[in-house]
Amino acid sequence: MTASGTALRLIVYRNSPVAGKYGSSPFVNKLEARLRLAGVPYRAVFGSKKQAPRGKFPYVGFEDSDELLSDTTFIFRRLVDDGILPDLNANLTPTQKAQDLAVRALLEEKLYFFIVQERWIDNYYAMRPNALAGMPFLLQVVIGNIAYRTVKNALYYQGTGRLSAEEVRVLKQEAWENLAAILAEARINSQSAASQRSQGDPFWVLGGTQPTEADAVVYGFIIGSLVCEAGPESRKMIKSLPVLVDYAKRIHSQYFGDYTGLDV
Repeated sequence: MTASGTALRLIVYRNSPVAGKYGSSPFVNKLEARLRLAGVPYRAVFGSKKQAPRGKFPYVGFEDSDELLSDTTFIFRRLVDDGILPDLNANLTPTQKAQDLAVRALLEEKLYFFIVQERWIDNYYAMRPNALAGMPFLLQVVIGNIAYRTVKNALYYQGTGRLSAEEVRVLKQEAWENLAAILAEARINSQSAASQRSQGDPFWVLGGTQPTEADAVVYGFIIGSLVCEAGPESRKMIKSLPVLVDYAKRIHSQYFGDYTGLDV
């Protein structure tokens, strides 16, 4: 496969039926951000969970193939191996690669579960129509109840479901604040090396001149939390940390100018 040939045939299957608008899934936003940061064109469509490999969103396909790829981490690895995506971390030092991985893990392996708890357990009735958009109301009720029980059990066995609401809030705040500290330093480093940059250009998680894998994850989580009505506490936390909003707005302006739904 060649980058020029296959990239034009990429299809991104989202769990949101609204074209040209951000969805609340951090992983869908992560995937789209990763493609746009690399300048890889794609077509976004409303997917089916029944069709999705591993039964989750997002997943990708190709115009001329029945093959479907899932799990964003492995999607990126496959597309890099096939020459469709550049390896954003190729020129990082081993220490920088570890830092990049640590940021991704903070969000994907820790913060994610706090966000799920907030949306599906604490604000279930706001989340149900968001997550099950496109389904008839009665089907939303049936599927929603199944999803609620499934998520509640999963969170309990994962550990988040055993914590009190205050404990989850404290840990969630800690994650966002530490991410904000990382981005604040990155913005300072970016400004000090901005001789050929325009004011308002994006700055990147590791403070370099180019994005790394962590940037797609960070952007996906910030955007997904800002637009999700079922996550008011997370949205409030992000808005209280201006560097998070600044980071997102700069990337949005340069790479997602055709998207609506970011009201900050």
